[in-house]
Formats: sequence, C-alpha cells, structure tokens
Amino acid sequence: MKPFTFPICRAIAAVIMLWYFSAGAHAQEVRAGDLVITQAWSRATPGGAKIGGGYLTIENKGSQPDRLIGGSADVADRVQLHEMAVSNGVMTMRPLEKGLVIAPGKTVKLAPGGYHLMLVDLKRPLKQGDKLPITLEFEKAGNVKLSLEVQGIGAQGPGGEGHSGEMHIKKMPEHSGPKM
Repeated sequence: MKPFTFPICRAIAAVIMLWYFSAGAHAQEVRAGDLVITQAWSRATPGGAKIGGGYLTIENKGSQPDRLIGGSADVADRVQLHEMAVSNGVMTMRPLEKGLVIAPGKTVKLAPGGYHLMLVDLKRPLKQGDKLPITLEFEKAGNVKLSLEVQGIGAQGPGGEGHSGEMHIKKMPEHSGPKM
C-alpha cells in the first residue's frame, strides 16, 4: 500500500465514525401500531421553573386516523397538549382539550411556536443531556413510552437544530445605490 493512503483511510474512518455517532445520538424512533414517533426532545429549564416543553414528530403510516390525547411523565405532575398561534398579531397558547388528530398518511410536528407537550408542575429542572422518560397516550395506539432528549435552553430542535445562547448575525449586502 502506498504511504499516502493511510491518512486518507484515517480521514474516511473518522468521517464515518463522526456520522455514525452524531446520527445515533438523536435517532430514536418509536413505532406504535401505524404511528412512527421521531425527534423527541425538550429544552433545559432554569432552576425553579414550573413548566417545560416537549417536542416530537408523529407520522401516521396507516389508513385510519389516530389522536394524541395526553401523556404522563415522572418529572411533571401533568403532561398536556397545547397549541401556540398568532391571532391579530398576538401570540396565544391554548390547551387542546380534544387532543390532536394525526390523519392517515400525514406527519404532525410538535415544535416550539406550534403544537407542543406542556410538562406542568416540574418536580426538578430539566438539564441538558438528560433523557426524560415520558408516556404518550393515543386513542388507538394506546400508551407509548419514549424519552425526550433534553437540549440547551435556547435550542430550536434536536441535535444541533438551533443553538443555546448563541446570537446569529447575518451580514447585510453591500449598498449598491448611487455613489457619492
């Protein structure tokens, strides 16, 4: 083997290992009947916080609708389903008393600023790196156990989709108007 191939092999091996470990860290997939649940995560909370959020993606691969109607978690007294929406320029949040329908062949994303799980009366702060066991209750699929992976306080998604505490500054394009 030629001497220059060893560094190339090492680089390829490093890339494969990096991909494998980063993909596996947030690749939890839970199947329950026709439902596939992925990207289950939460945000860290400051000490003393009484509420937290839970986010995930639910895909219905079946031919019948199912409904997410609630849940439970040891870390909170209650798990409720909520929706945030903007109405007349005002952000509102309301509980979904009748649950959330997942239509056949459709995917529903619970994410910041939209549908989400509300972890009410937290018993302890949620810390980055924790895995929170939670049970979701579906009308047809029944109780589904999974874990929420706790990201940083300012995270916008699992595994690097948004970063805690970082400010992103976009460079403005150069002015192309008349020169003085």
